[in-house]
Amino acid sequence: LLCWLALLLVRVAENTAGQTWPVMRRELDRIHLGTFTGPAGTFRQRTELSKPARDLLARLGIDAPRKIHELTPGT
Repeated sequence: LLCWLALLLVRVAENTAGQTWPVMRRELDRIHLGTFTGPAGTFRQRTELSKPARDLLARLGIDAPRKIHELTPGT
């Protein structure tokens, strides 16, 4: 049942975006989260979204992930 639901989700995404799953996955795999530490503390920030990734998220009706994910003040 889980595999069927996963396949259904992939097909809905493909039909909505008008792209194949490997193309969508390749674009979304380019989004990374980096951790940066300095005297003021630590923060986690995502990479800039490419235009194809922004367009894909818009077609799927998904909000872009936040730019800053976590802020931890230094000691």
